[in-house]
Amino acid sequence: MQEAVEKRLYDYQEKDLKNIFEHIENSPSDYNLLYQLPTGGGKTVVFSEIVKRYIEKVGKKVIVLTHRIELCKQTSDMLEEFGVRNKVINSEVKELSNDNDYMCFVAMVETLNNRLTEEKIDVSNIGLTIIDEAHYNSFTKLFSYFKESFLLGVTATPLSSNIKLPMNKNYDELVVGESISSLIEKGFLAKANTYTYDVALGQLQVGMTGDYTVKSSEDLYTNMSMQNKLIQAYEEKCKGRKTLIFNNGINTSWFVYTTFKQAGYEIKHLDNTHSKQERNEILKWFREKPDAILTSVSILTTGFDEPTVENIILNRATKSLTLYFQMIGRGSRKLPNKDEFNIIDLGNNVARFGPWESPVDWQLIFKNPDYFLENLVTDEEIESYFRYEMPDEVRAMFKNSDDIDFDVRYHYNKAVDNGEKSIKVLEKSIDQHARMCAENSEDVFDARILARELKDDIQDRIKEYSTCIINNTKNYRKWLFEDYNRKLRARINEYFRDDEE
Repeated sequence: MQEAVEKRLYDYQEKDLKNIFEHIENSPSDYNLLYQLPTGGGKTVVFSEIVKRYIEKVGKKVIVLTHRIELCKQTSDMLEEFGVRNKVINSEVKELSNDNDYMCFVAMVETLNNRLTEEKIDVSNIGLTIIDEAHYNSFTKLFSYFKESFLLGVTATPLSSNIKLPMNKNYDELVVGESISSLIEKGFLAKANTYTYDVALGQLQVGMTGDYTVKSSEDLYTNMSMQNKLIQAYEEKCKGRKTLIFNNGINTSWFVYTTFKQAGYEIKHLDNTHSKQERNEILKWFREKPDAILTSVSILTTGFDEPTVENIILNRATKSLTLYFQMIGRGSRKLPNKDEFNIIDLGNNVARFGPWESPVDWQLIFKNPDYFLENLVTDEEIESYFRYEMPDEVRAMFKNSDDIDFDVRYHYNKAVDNGEKSIKVLEKSIDQHARMCAENSEDVFDARILARELKDDIQDRIKEYSTCIINNTKNYRKWLFEDYNRKLRARINEYFRDDEE
């Protein structure tokens, strides 16, 4: 092994390392330990030092497992920086000798699984097994081969990617590292400025994995109103700075690419169908261009590190806490000229999980993942707090109207107190909308056209009314919306007839 390179660990990393080593020294050889540290906290640095000290102290071999080929190379390079001579088990390595030329190996899970299945590799002499990005379930198929090895899983989010395979079934204990807020306070991570845009997610469907399906996400996020909202968010908060956009589905990402191109912005799209050369060229362009915009899917959530990213746009909704943290983590790296970054949420994710820097009880999540998942805020609950604000461009169309606000809940409570039917609330709302259209139009035809601009305001009022009367089904709200518009057109007609008389 080559002479070790002196690399200084930060105090919090040294503390975690000491804790982990105590477990290695005092636990059975078949013990499975899970270690949590936020993205950007230096997980690879910590376990590289662990590998170095383990080989020096214990004298047994170590294997580090990753789930992506890019991570194999990054991990191997980091180990070399720590003076740990290692060998990557890739497609070219068909057999593994039992000599001591190498004390450390790095392997992608699928490659190693193939070699073990073919009985080409003997891992019985491995004393320590480290699993990077341990929340991925692809690693569990290998556990049986390492029963006599101390197993250390490393992750930013100790919550399984598969709700049916909780991590506490494979790991005996969780060690929690420094929190995001602490790393921000100590100057290791950039501070996040979070901006949320209310999005109605009613049409999204949840698939077998427990997350929203690509198909339903694409149906929502490729429509023109959502594309316009995305452009609006970019121009308000991100314009002129390096921006990474995450989508659920390749088609959505291509739609985003086209929308930005048509708006005159330079943008590139990246997904897992690109060749290695294409990927490298795109990432080189993204790295070098200060105001680059890159739209992608989950391919860039791990194994990708570009500290100069200043804007993370979540152009998708997810029920995965792990994915939520992974996406945001791509922007959290701190640089001498970068103390802050922006999070743009277009999927109600912040409302679902809480702000990125908020405290998380990882021990509770590790021990009781079902409880955590079952108590996530529902989309219906999130959307019940939405309050519609008329955009400036729409407000300008109703400049002759002083009063455009209508408190549905106030009028509902007043109607109940007076013993009136609740439908009176909508009748008053319709009358106000009709008056607004009449005040800002020259004739009935203009007024009826103008009424179309009130679509979002009408939907918001109907949603609030449906909540008040405890009848919030989609079909009922749809019927109310259609009925509201019919009555609004009729009331507009009455306004202009009254004027003629």
